[in-house]
Amino acid sequence: MPKLKTKSGVKKRFKITATGKVLAGPAGKRHRLISHNSKYIRSNRGMSVLADCEATRVKLWTPYGLK
Repeated sequence: MPKLKTKSGVKKRFKITATGKVLAGPAGKRHRLISHNSKYIRSNRGMSVLADCEATRVKLWTPYGLK
């Protein structure tokens, strides 16, 4: 069988913790931040844990996990 490829967008946007939870950053923080105010940018710092239903979908896109 050929190897399965990981979705390239998932590599950039998500992290998988040691316990198997999926972390994701907020939407709207990639580019064009000049249009957002400072409070929006500050409040959307960091990453948050995805819900289980969304985490299973992300894990399908990473057949061998993320490093």
